[in-house]
Amino acid sequence: MVTLTSHSPQETYEMGEAWGRQARAGWVIGLSGDLGAGKTQLVKGIAAGLGVMDRVHSPTFSILNAYQGGRFPLFHIDLYRLSTGAEIAQAGLEEYLHSPPGLTVVEWIDRWLPDSDPMAIPSQPWNPGGLRRVWMEWLGENQRRIAYEDFGS
Repeated sequence: MVTLTSHSPQETYEMGEAWGRQARAGWVIGLSGDLGAGKTQLVKGIAAGLGVMDRVHSPTFSILNAYQGGRFPLFHIDLYRLSTGAEIAQAGLEEYLHSPPGLTVVEWIDRWLPDSDPMAIPSQPWNPGGLRRVWMEWLGENQRRIAYEDFGS
């Protein structure tokens, strides 16, 4: 597991931007962290790294925002308002979690994947495209601890 400390929202954005430049279609990036941990700021950077020009915002109420115009589509999902695998399936989100046609970034991934087994997805085997599991922690006004681990390809 890699652990980094961001000292500003700009550093968090730049980390995401680097990840977006490295991303491949089929990847899923799952974010865990409390409110204010910087999840959406990281996603904004990922979008920039993909070349997405649209304004990125949290899909807390819409659950899914799709962005085109980059190297491939970006699907930004927020599971905060969903609490079970059945609700996630009923919302039609499984395709974005198992075999996305672009890059999927999921805020509140812990609603879908238990921390104890990051490969245990409720209804299907994990997409071999790859998973980056990210834990974000608020340390102070401008500091965030960001730890991540890659699974799959």
